[in-house]
Amino acid sequence: MNVALRRIAVLLGVFLLAFLVVAGFRKLPGMGGLSNLLNFGAKDRESNYVPERYTLSSKPALSLGEVEYLAALDEEFARLTAAVVPSVVSLQTEGVKRNFMQDWLGRVWVDEGYPVRGIGSGVVVSREGHVVTNEHVTNGKSRITVTMHDGKTYPAVVIGEDRALDIAVIRIKANREFKPLKFGDSNRVRQGQQALAIGNPFGLGETVTRGIISAKERTISDRQRDLFQTDAAINPGNSGGPLVNILGEIIGINVAIYSPDTEDEGFVGIGFSIPSNDVREVFEQILAKGRATRGWLGVRCYDWNPLIREKVGWYENGGVYIQDVVPDSPAESSGLLADDVVVRYNGKIVESRVQFFAQIQRTPVAREVDITVWRKGEEVTLKATVIDAEDAETLTQASGPVERTISDQAVIRDIGITVQGLTLLQRTRGARGVLISGIHPEGQAASRGLRVGDLILEINNVRVNQPADFYDKLIASATEQQTSLTVQRGRQVYRVRPFARARLPEQEE
Repeated sequence: MNVALRRIAVLLGVFLLAFLVVAGFRKLPGMGGLSNLLNFGAKDRESNYVPERYTLSSKPALSLGEVEYLAALDEEFARLTAAVVPSVVSLQTEGVKRNFMQDWLGRVWVDEGYPVRGIGSGVVVSREGHVVTNEHVTNGKSRITVTMHDGKTYPAVVIGEDRALDIAVIRIKANREFKPLKFGDSNRVRQGQQALAIGNPFGLGETVTRGIISAKERTISDRQRDLFQTDAAINPGNSGGPLVNILGEIIGINVAIYSPDTEDEGFVGIGFSIPSNDVREVFEQILAKGRATRGWLGVRCYDWNPLIREKVGWYENGGVYIQDVVPDSPAESSGLLADDVVVRYNGKIVESRVQFFAQIQRTPVAREVDITVWRKGEEVTLKATVIDAEDAETLTQASGPVERTISDQAVIRDIGITVQGLTLLQRTRGARGVLISGIHPEGQAASRGLRVGDLILEINNVRVNQPADFYDKLIASATEQQTSLTVQRGRQVYRVRPFARARLPEQEE
């Protein structure tokens, strides 16, 4: 009997469980589902909820009368922005990236390349649709598309580029007039003045940031000197956009940022702009001749080292040592001689080789300049007329190579390294040193395992930053002693086994 009752109890239990499961997913007549049974507490709470009372403020913390000047400033910046942004454009570029490779025989090969796309910014500077941007934005690009403030897009063509200043001029292909911005006078810009940076950061579209001129005459490479530094936010994509003053005048073209993180670039409060006077000069040269013009004298200079100082007896700060003078050049006609020390150029003190060449390059062609040199203990002032650097190419070809003496060339051949400078973009990403562009198969470098693409950071524990700097230090060291190099390959930095003293053929001494 007990067994039968237990069986009945089990069957009733199974039936009850089945009933509850079915009720959970279906509403039986006159009943809610199981979910309703389980949610009865929530419904009860909602039905018993008493709404919270709240009172929002109907007045600002301060009235306009209390912040009259700030309100006026706010309105003026909004008005300034509205007046400027219609002249700023976003650029989309397309091109093909090709890699240069070198085999063990020293032959250079170029691969088929792969398509690349880029972004940048620019500013309209003429009613005809001429736009100023950066050369690194347009270089090597086969297609450029300009997007205007109103969203309209137009194709554009490159009129000319200047790699030295990193400026390019393009023209919008459209049958209409454009609203240009005026070039301001960058010589009148003062540290601490307000500035707006406008551009297309990260391809997001039209963006305006505000800051001040943090510093002037900043140098970030041999080519990029006397830049404005600003804390107005500049990011990748802002390249080529304008830096404007409170009158909406272009006082600079944004060109680079400083970022300590080379893996993840971002603005850290330090951006750089090319002063508008330099930009306008190159712009007018490009429109007049299709290229920028650069002054040239015809001298080769060395940075100071102990051997040169001892040779000429110069132990002061600054000054530039003249190693060679090109025959029939303006320098020779002026009376400049090898072993002279240039101390002033057109009345301005010469502090370094880089500064001296920048002064020459920026001198208008055909202008006469005063050059003061220190020669055997006395100062002598000479007069020279600067010529166009492009015209100088024919002169140097006719006169024969004068870039380095025969013994210098022998040293370079024996070591077997050819280098090139880093691009501005590489430097702003944190790269330093010089890039190996060629390895002579019979030189010492090849036996040390150096490769094209390696970065040379130091010679004998002394940093090198430019090709001329590298060659000068290499020649000065390799003719006197063993020479060690510090090299970076990828993320690895290592010391190369010292090079033996360079071998110089007797006829080349």
